[in-house]
Amino acid sequence: MADFDTPVLKEYPIIPLIKKGSMAHSKPYVAKPDIQAGVGFPGELVDNWQEVGVKKLGELVSGSRALQVFLDTCVKCGACTDKCHYYLGTSDPLNMPVARQDLLRSVYRRYYTFAGKFFPKLVGAKDFTKDVLDKWYSYFHQCSQCRRCSVFCPYGIDTAEVSMAAREILDTVGVGQKYCNEILGKVHKIGNNLGLPKPALVDTMEGLEEDIKDETGIDVRVPVDQKGADVLLITPSADFFAEPHIDGLIGYAKVFHQAGISWTVSSYASEAANFSMFIGSNENLLKTATRIRDAAYDLGVKRIVVGECGHAWRVAYSFWNTLFKDMDFLDKKYPMPSHICEVTHDLIQRGALKINKEANDHRRITFHDSCNVARGSRMGNIPGGQFIIPREVIKACANNFYDMAPETIHENTFCCGGGGGLLTDDLMELRVKGALPRMEALKQVVDEYDVNTFVAICAICKTQFAKTLPYYKFDMDMITSLHQIVGDSLELGTND
Repeated sequence: MADFDTPVLKEYPIIPLIKKGSMAHSKPYVAKPDIQAGVGFPGELVDNWQEVGVKKLGELVSGSRALQVFLDTCVKCGACTDKCHYYLGTSDPLNMPVARQDLLRSVYRRYYTFAGKFFPKLVGAKDFTKDVLDKWYSYFHQCSQCRRCSVFCPYGIDTAEVSMAAREILDTVGVGQKYCNEILGKVHKIGNNLGLPKPALVDTMEGLEEDIKDETGIDVRVPVDQKGADVLLITPSADFFAEPHIDGLIGYAKVFHQAGISWTVSSYASEAANFSMFIGSNENLLKTATRIRDAAYDLGVKRIVVGECGHAWRVAYSFWNTLFKDMDFLDKKYPMPSHICEVTHDLIQRGALKINKEANDHRRITFHDSCNVARGSRMGNIPGGQFIIPREVIKACANNFYDMAPETIHENTFCCGGGGGLLTDDLMELRVKGALPRMEALKQVVDEYDVNTFVAICAICKTQFAKTLPYYKFDMDMITSLHQIVGDSLELGTND
């Protein structure tokens, strides 16, 4: 049983009364020295941590004009205060985006502004003390970097960038988060978040081929390290083993099979996710992404396709163009990168897939816009494609679709509550309470339209909802991969 109370679902929006310090106890496990070493950071709090931390803050600000603007321009207007799902779910005022930002902004002002150096109390400047450090560790791990507050900020201040900077400083002084840093170490060493070696990966894919054969009677390949394939699929490693993710991977395989597209995954770079973004580490971001570039080159593919993972898509869409300078070996006919939803949507538009929509008639579907797709990237060649394409794919494969309330979808979407490197059981209270606004929006369409299927295109969202839905008296099996909807509608063998 949980040692916290699950919030009661009400009609959105309910702005809570402040409960000061209600989540001060919440913090993730600290990474041990060997985990820290695996990502290039000190193993414990360094002796001169204040000096190191202040210096790193200065380097980050001087190296990012955007970060400096975000720290300098806040006027405390209050537009963001009730926009964070964690504030709405926990009532802790330090989960108001402006208050969370100020934990770092106050230190920045103390050491890097004239007023803060000479008149600190007048401008809210604070020394970088151990108490401040502890608050950073707690509350910057109560930010999922979802950017919803930025949508409503009149100055466009990006809390996610502030959160990333704080976490990078924490790592630099030797106080890293176990969950993110342990995962990154596995990717650097083996190539995926699970630490799954090639023999286990191959065995898993062969098992999937057998499952598809048993279900459909059709031989559908799920290849590993196939040189000369047209497509390298990079997908979250949850797709290899977890529900409902694995049904999404089966859906990708069915799409590629029916369309006659040769594809492969890579045992060297089998992971789409890049947790380096969550901790703000450019060095680890590049190192993790480079594995994918090298795998694509070694396998001789023409195209890289990203599976259903929100932050993996954001890293690919928004960072690869500056991280990679030499991707000329890919076919210029295809965008780099491509999202699996783009691929499927294009195939549907061209009539390349044989679809039976009635196969999904037992489902009444709604769709969750994942934050990093909705607010950190685009999809396709049209404005708002990240909102349009997934919905058009669903509607092409099913008859019953119902959107949640407009103020809770598209760029206004609420985070699942587990993003930004917070998908760890030591933060379960935060995750459950942070899911409250999305659960309230879901309840509306369940009550009004009898929705029984909750589709997402993000591995973190799917894992988070599978855990948190039961807390709010929903069936955990509601959460579904978009490509499970697609896969179940395909009439395999028709176009083979």
